[in-house]
Amino acid sequence: MAHALAPVTALLLSVAFLIAGHGLQSTLLPLAGSQFEFSDIAIGVISSSYFFGLVLGCIGAPYVIMRAGHIRAFAALVSLMSAAAILHPILVDPIAWSVIRIISGFCLAGFYMVVESWLNEKASNENRGTIMSIYIVLVYTAMTVGQVSITAMDISTFVPFAVASVAVSLAVIPVSLTRANQPAPITVVRFRPAKLYRTSPTALVAVLLVGVTQGGLWLMAPLYAIQVGLSTNDAAYFAATIVGAGALSQWPIGRLSDRMDRRYVMLGLAVAAVIISLIFSTLTISGLGMALVLGLLMGIATQPAYAIAASHGYDYAEADDYVETSSGLTLAFGIGSAIGPICASLVMARVGPSGLFLQVAFVQFVMGLYIVSRLFRRGSLSSEEKIDYDYASTAQVGSVISPEPLDLDDSLVISPDEFPAYESEAESPEQQALEGGMAAASNEDEPEARPLKTA
Repeated sequence: MAHALAPVTALLLSVAFLIAGHGLQSTLLPLAGSQFEFSDIAIGVISSSYFFGLVLGCIGAPYVIMRAGHIRAFAALVSLMSAAAILHPILVDPIAWSVIRIISGFCLAGFYMVVESWLNEKASNENRGTIMSIYIVLVYTAMTVGQVSITAMDISTFVPFAVASVAVSLAVIPVSLTRANQPAPITVVRFRPAKLYRTSPTALVAVLLVGVTQGGLWLMAPLYAIQVGLSTNDAAYFAATIVGAGALSQWPIGRLSDRMDRRYVMLGLAVAAVIISLIFSTLTISGLGMALVLGLLMGIATQPAYAIAASHGYDYAEADDYVETSSGLTLAFGIGSAIGPICASLVMARVGPSGLFLQVAFVQFVMGLYIVSRLFRRGSLSSEEKIDYDYASTAQVGSVISPEPLDLDDSLVISPDEFPAYESEAESPEQQALEGGMAAASNEDEPEARPLKTA
């Protein structure tokens, strides 16, 4: 294990710093927006802007990486994200915050692409699953730590914004100083939603609706907690519990879906989410204990659904289409996540804080109905026809899924040859010395470059 992690330690350290800063911001901004007397709808728009930027990053960030190279693109994106974080207390305006969050989302998408392509190339076929699973666990852990860290700060001051910016800035250092070779140029896989829908309509529709659900929960949960009378610290614990419970329950529920039709598992999660949401929308949260129970149950019922839907999509996809399938699911989730906070804020502004869970109940009810309709239209796969659930390739936080080199159709790939600036810089001895050099294409010890699952 230590031998496998040694080449990627710097990358994982950068991930810990940046995601901790990102997690702090995700909880801080709704709470700070409430203190600045932003309306619920304004906070919803600000929250949705982050996911809108993430979708734009899935489309545009690969070209930034191909033109500048991994290390320089990484440094530029992380530096821009750090600058954006510190602008929030300087430009206290909902429109400005929305623009800043779009920038942050774009930068984070690029960050994921650089880190995951690097991890994927440094891993071997024997340890790739382990390394990527450790990476996913680290992302969830750092996110939770970042959310909880706000309890040690006063959100009415400049301090938490500065801490978030510093944490993001520190992510540049390990990668900038690493002596490891950077990955070969990435390829960009084109996205064909119509084909994805024909292959697995349940996966595409479910992922879109899961995005609506999770986008609203992740970013509006702190505002809900404040509005029902909890303290700032309690709001942070509540939001972190949703994410943490989902991360812990994802693997066992995923393994359960290997033993039965995954649609039944998704349907069970949807029914549970509807029941839990309706119960808690009628109750008054009387303290932190009750809030944590709600967060725990909601996390278990809603967070693993993306992984199950993604696995269902891979069950029906050909091996050569895994990257394209993942690209489509990632984009659909991003679009749904951008819709979720806006819709949740509109409902909360209309009916009060319980509107957040009324939205969850409605969206999950619609998803359940759609899954039932598909159960009557397509039979179940046998166990032999399904792929095994994989924790690393079905998490919604990243961009690389190919466990083996893929033989992609040339019509789906944009060649790096279209970006001569990247190649000419890679051929420069001075640039190779500065950035650690490019991995030799003939090196048999290194796996081939893997394509990113980008839109």
